[in-house]
Amino acid sequence: HTPALCQSTYHNRTSRPIAASIPSQQHLLQYNIKYKMFARATRPLQRALAPLGDRILIRKAVVETQTAGGILLPTDSAKESNEGTVVAVGPGLRDVSGVLHAPTLTAGDSVLLPKYGGQEIEIGDEKLNLFREDDILGKFD
Repeated sequence: HTPALCQSTYHNRTSRPIAASIPSQQHLLQYNIKYKMFARATRPLQRALAPLGDRILIRKAVVETQTAGGILLPTDSAKESNEGTVVAVGPGLRDVSGVLHAPTLTAGDSVLLPKYGGQEIEIGDEKLNLFREDDILGKFD
């Protein structure tokens, strides 16, 4: 604890009594500045992800829980959607001679995903998946 927050009446090195009651305005201001700097340093940052190479960032489609007739279906956590929308695309891969081969997918495309594979990542509070272009099964028109 700091001397300004101390409730005792001990003397400091200059033989003057330390304030025993409320901390001064200056000490409170310094404390608030330190606290805000700490909070800013530990706060999670909202970031954007740019895939590298031939990787594709995909947002999986939400599984429908209501039929066309209006019947609510129970949500099954084991059943995941195998469709998704491309969020971001990497620049592509270079071959041995240095030629860049750009991916065939673009942001906004609807794609068919494999049952397994890819890397699930979390950006902010949203879950996205990162796949290689070769792992994606097809593109919807």
